[in-house]
Parts: sequence; C-alpha cells; structure tokens
Amino acid sequence: AKPQEYKERLEKRHETKKDVLGHSKQAEFVRVMEQEFEQRDKMAAGDGASGGFTKNKTLGSILNLEMIKDKTGEEIAQLWMQYYSTKDTISAAIPSQIYEVILGRSKSCPMFLFALPQKEGYEFFVGQWSRHELHFSSLINIQMLGENAPSQLILYHYPDLKEEKGVVLMTAEMDPKFITVHQAQCLANQVQLFYGTQRQETYRLVETFNHHPEDFKHMSVIAELEQSGLGSAGAPGGS
Repeated sequence: AKPQEYKERLEKRHETKKDVLGHSKQAEFVRVMEQEFEQRDKMAAGDGASGGFTKNKTLGSILNLEMIKDKTGEEIAQLWMQYYSTKDTISAAIPSQIYEVILGRSKSCPMFLFALPQKEGYEFFVGQWSRHELHFSSLINIQMLGENAPSQLILYHYPDLKEEKGVVLMTAEMDPKFITVHQAQCLANQVQLFYGTQRQETYRLVETFNHHPEDFKHMSVIAELEQSGLGSAGAPGGS
C-alpha cells in the first residue's frame, strides 16, 4: 500500500543486519532494553498476565495435581516428558537445586544475549526473565521494533513441586513463524549452560552483560557455545 515506506523499512532492516551488536554500543543497548522490558512488565502486571502467549497458565491447568500427589519427583518428571513428547513444543524437568541456582542468578542478571546457530553464522536473541518466565525476542526485531518487539519464545517454569518433589517443570510456547522446536531446544539448553553452570568463567559472561556491558563481547558467547558443543545444535541437521 505504501511502497516508499516499505522500501525504507527494507533498507533499515538491511542496515540492522550489518550492524552486529558490538563492543561500543553495548552499554547503550542494555540501558534501552532495561527500559523497554520494564515497561512491558508494567503492562503485563496491569492486565493480570506476565507478558506470555497464554495468560495465567497454571500447573494445575496442565497436570491433575491430585492424581500425582503420591508419585515421586522422578515419576512426575517422566509423566511430564512423556506428555509433551507428542506435542509441538519442548519440555524439561529441572532438579530443584539447579533451578535454585538459575532463579537466583536471573534476579541479579535478568537479561542475556543468546546466539542461535543458523546455516550461515548465528542469529542473536535477547532473553529477559520475568519471575519464572524467560522471554526471547530476536535482536533484529528489538532493534527494529523496540518495546513493540513481540516475544517469539517463552519458557514457563513451574516451581509448585520444587520443595515437596524436588523438581521444577518447564514447557514452552513459541511463534512457529520464527522459531522451530529444534531451535527452541537449543535456546533452552543455553539457559542451563549460562545460568546453571558451575563454571565461573561461563557465568561471568552473564554478569558482564548485565553489570559491565561496556566490556561485553558478543563473540565470547559464540566461543562458549562452540566449546560446549551446542554451537551446531540450532542449525538444521544439528544434534
């Protein structure tokens, strides 16, 4: 309908692709993102949701909690994984002690830049924690749309059984136009790699991104991915 406007948007997208998230602009980028996600959280709180695709989705709406009260954490984890194995999404059963580490770190470092392997190179996604949800939006979308950039993948963590059964259940929703199940699994694996790691050098990247953004280098994320073996996990044909 508006050829000139469309042409300008295409040119802007082309420039954005060339403008890889770099050393000099990182601090400014993090400040802007903090403001945008803060506004998103306020809007979510206002309508009683937490910004996800499904509002107020509880564990009880997925599992019959009465039926599993006599089962062990291992049995519940097995049921959870079996239930989602036939669905077009991902799932996980996270031991409570590991989730405690991830959750604690998410409070002090609520954002990180994740790298998704593609056929050629990597595509960057910004992950932002909102309580027990982790929202992913592609860096290109954020640079183009700012606070209007939609979540393309959301990981939902349910800590309801954490104390009694020793397990935290996770599942996800994604926009299939942008994210495949295989790619969602790759990003979810990176959450444990960077937030659940016992290797301080790995977690230091998350701390640097949040607290010393001027020192953050996006290539360090790629190097860590490749060292861990996840560097080819998101590309078609990866494992």
